[in-house]
Amino acid sequence: MTAELVSWDIAPSYIDARGQPQPIDPAVAQTLARLLESGGTKGEHRKGVTVLSSQDPPLVRVSDCGGTFGWRLLDRTGAFASGESRDATVVLPDGLAVGSYRLAIDAADGRRCESLVLATPGTAYQPPQFREGGRAWIFVVQLYGVRSRHNWGHGDFGDLTRLLEIASTAGASGIGLNPLHALAPGQASAYSPSSRIFLNPLYVDVEAIEEFPGVDACGLTEEVARLQHSDIVDYLAVHAAKYKALRATYEAFRQRATAERRNEFDAFRQRLGASLERFAIFETLRERFGFPWQKWPSEWQALSYATERYEADEGGDAGFHAFIQWITDSQLRACAGMAQDLALPIGLYLDIAVGVDAGGADAWAAPDLLSSNLFIGAPPDVYNPRGQNWGLAPFHPQALIDSDFLLFRQSLRSAMQYAGAIRIDHALGLNRLYLIPAGASATAGGYVRFPFAAMLATIAQESTANRCLVVGEDLGTIPEGAREMLNHWGIWSYRVALFEREHWGAFRRPEHFVEKAIVTFNTHDLPTFAGWKSSHDLRIKATLGLDPGESETERQDALNAMRAALVEQGLGSELAFLDVMRYLARTRSQLLTVEMEDILGLADQPNIPGTITEHPNWRRRLPLDIEDIAKDDTLARVAEVMAAEGRGCAKKLPSS
Repeated sequence: MTAELVSWDIAPSYIDARGQPQPIDPAVAQTLARLLESGGTKGEHRKGVTVLSSQDPPLVRVSDCGGTFGWRLLDRTGAFASGESRDATVVLPDGLAVGSYRLAIDAADGRRCESLVLATPGTAYQPPQFREGGRAWIFVVQLYGVRSRHNWGHGDFGDLTRLLEIASTAGASGIGLNPLHALAPGQASAYSPSSRIFLNPLYVDVEAIEEFPGVDACGLTEEVARLQHSDIVDYLAVHAAKYKALRATYEAFRQRATAERRNEFDAFRQRLGASLERFAIFETLRERFGFPWQKWPSEWQALSYATERYEADEGGDAGFHAFIQWITDSQLRACAGMAQDLALPIGLYLDIAVGVDAGGADAWAAPDLLSSNLFIGAPPDVYNPRGQNWGLAPFHPQALIDSDFLLFRQSLRSAMQYAGAIRIDHALGLNRLYLIPAGASATAGGYVRFPFAAMLATIAQESTANRCLVVGEDLGTIPEGAREMLNHWGIWSYRVALFEREHWGAFRRPEHFVEKAIVTFNTHDLPTFAGWKSSHDLRIKATLGLDPGESETERQDALNAMRAALVEQGLGSELAFLDVMRYLARTRSQLLTVEMEDILGLADQPNIPGTITEHPNWRRRLPLDIEDIAKDDTLARVAEVMAAEGRGCAKKLPSS
């Protein structure tokens, strides 16, 4: 692979949901180009990027430098190799260690340019049990919706420890969770995060903090009881209660924490450095001025001004928000350690959102790395003729290269440090994103192609360093060769059984599924098994005035097709959930996920796309306390199915 002067560009057209080519309006392309040229390296010599895997010859192609030119290869400590070349090829030293390098070119005519060189292991990390053909299963939980006798109306890391115990007993390899990113107060969807680098404190088990003075001492007894009995997560109320308790805890920490605890907090702040301090400052200003940051007084919108004003804040509000992140990190890290102690092969399977809220912390703290004047969305299609604007800020493609993919790396590490596997939402966005200029309609956007190979190389570097399996959510309109490229780099596919059908309508036979993949019956955006079987989702969408995307006749055809697939496998024709799980357990795909909503037989799905306030998306709590989930008959039967099909080693689960 060779370096290019331009490592991103604007696609002149795309293939729509009907398989038809759609050209981009030239005026739209010009607007996108102008906005993108305003970020990253300016001028003629835009920095390129070269990917070198361990199997590649150490060659870098550069632009015509006008005869003989000199070159220097630099790592973080400085130049360690140099030479001259007469053609457009630089031969680097053999055996480059995995890492990032800068190749500086001094042309004969005095011009200077630079290229980023990524030396990679060639593929993302593959856990040993899967390299040897192992098959496993995990169950997926929307952690915010977990109900227990101790949480405060929102699932927490104390609940997660119990879920890990349940997973171990059931013979599962781990627990899959919704994104744990930091959110703005009141925000329900973890796919619109304020930050992908820091964690959501609503998952803190406040009562487990050493310095917590108690519910009564915080004056929260009645409020906590009210939140515990709610069937819907009241995000603003949970935020208010937990932050009141956390402030009291922080004051107690400052007054009487042991020297060991103080040293641990100081070490955490030092380890995360400026990134943590910027986030803590943002949270302080958000509490003062509100959300989003674009509505703050102009001087406080500037990172440099705010940092200078707060750099000496050790015990005030910035210190408080750093303390919260320390507690959140400590509790999640303890859960990851527990997963290891339980010998769960995957442990935690965490999700990473495709972008960040343009009004949030990451966009404020890294204005040079994220495009504040462009939003991620989707072009018009059969179900959304007006297109979609998700209000998320994307990485700037050139700034990615100029910064050695800094913010992308931080987003990966923020999940990988706790997880045995991660899922990258909308992984096709590593190849291209549909971007919409601020203020324009969703129809006035276009696809911007990103440095795809370099982003996959970065994933390979980070996943190997963190020993973390990577799954790419590769659903939707798939650009030619994109899935193959993901698979080449060891990024596992994400296969939804509802979509795994042959062109004549039959569900795919188990032996025809992709091996290096996670297979799941559905997703959080799709009907649960009970909802699908009963057409509950179609009725809900009709009530909301949404196009269900499927007629009743088509649904009945799908149900009949699934019955036929089960009968072919020697299973029942009654479309029983356990039979469908057995069918999925027989697929070649090495990892299988089972949604908690399906285990509990729930008809409502976590999210209905196209709605915000019209439906309680991301707010529903499970009907059972976690203390009772381990005794659920269906969970016990699922565990038995997985063990029988060679995916788990279930112990005897108690029956209700």
